[in-house]
Amino acid sequence: MADDFKIYTRTGDKGQTALIGGTRVPKYHNRIEAYGTVDELNSFVGLIRDHENTDEHSRKILIEIQDRLFTIETHLAEDKNAFVARPMPSLGALDIELLEKEIDKMNLELPELTSFILPGGHMVVSFCHVARTVCRRAERLVVQLSERYPVDELDLQYLNRLSDYFFVLARYLGNQNGAIETVWKARY
Repeated sequence: MADDFKIYTRTGDKGQTALIGGTRVPKYHNRIEAYGTVDELNSFVGLIRDHENTDEHSRKILIEIQDRLFTIETHLAEDKNAFVARPMPSLGALDIELLEKEIDKMNLELPELTSFILPGGHMVVSFCHVARTVCRRAERLVVQLSERYPVDELDLQYLNRLSDYFFVLARYLGNQNGAIETVWKARY
């Protein structure tokens, strides 16, 4: 049974990998860079989810987010010009609405933001800010990819809203854990 699914295939040893549909591309291809960055983001989401100072409700939402990130990775890895024999997972408007509702709900418990704040103040807050910045990078890469290949508009909207979610989650978890927000004071 263990030999049925091996983690290594040896097919990428020469610097190429296959998209969903079988098309082989170099490992530095912009499609691989985009879904690899979404995968990196997913790993940071796991760090936030597993942190002892993350509440149960947030953990539940973060698992949903991780599932949606895998969906986006699948979309980015699919060669739309090749025949794919199996159904692909989908992302819907309700997924974006969930993020917006969560942002609004957390914001109700937070003091008004009147200035830029520096990332940090608590370990889980810092993880949220790292996830936010990786999410922004993933969004930029997907926008760049969309200039050459078809990209689902909902995938872009989701990544855009998700970075906002991580910013508010950082503030929310900081507030829940007694972290002090450090205001940025520009020097002139």
